[in-house]
Amino acid sequence: MVDLSKRRLFARKLRTENSVRLPWLAKSSQFTDGCTRCGKCIEACETKIITKSDGGFPAVDFSIDECTFCYQCAEACPEPLFLAEAEQPWQAKANINDNCLAKQNVECRSCGDMCDPMAIQFKLELGKVAQPNLDLDECNGCGACVSVCPTSSINVSNITA
Repeated sequence: MVDLSKRRLFARKLRTENSVRLPWLAKSSQFTDGCTRCGKCIEACETKIITKSDGGFPAVDFSIDECTFCYQCAEACPEPLFLAEAEQPWQAKANINDNCLAKQNVECRSCGDMCDPMAIQFKLELGKVAQPNLDLDECNGCGACVSVCPTSSINVSNITA
């Protein structure tokens, strides 16, 4: 008999074009061609959110912690894969799905409490608990909201125009 609760241990998390790879990547589409998988960015990451992903390539895992935009991953990389620190780190933004406790009328403001740029505010609504309101213009894609969400209802991915 198969224990379905353990199925996700064996499930591969496939990367999509919208997946967040690393901050300040010059050309995300050419990352796998230039990255030698040396692991120096993983060692340098101060919050340890850079992990080995598909094929041993580094990727950001916001379920661990947030990106502090310290630039240490880019500085540690021996390859010319990164933009200057003065550039915008990425086009990543948070998204809150319908599994959110507040959207299920259960009081929760964990994500808003962790959001330093205050991109997640809670708006009072008649007959409901306060509902999350995500201001994408304020969201820097740091992922601080992801690991604190008790229902894993927040995802950070690159926005596509």
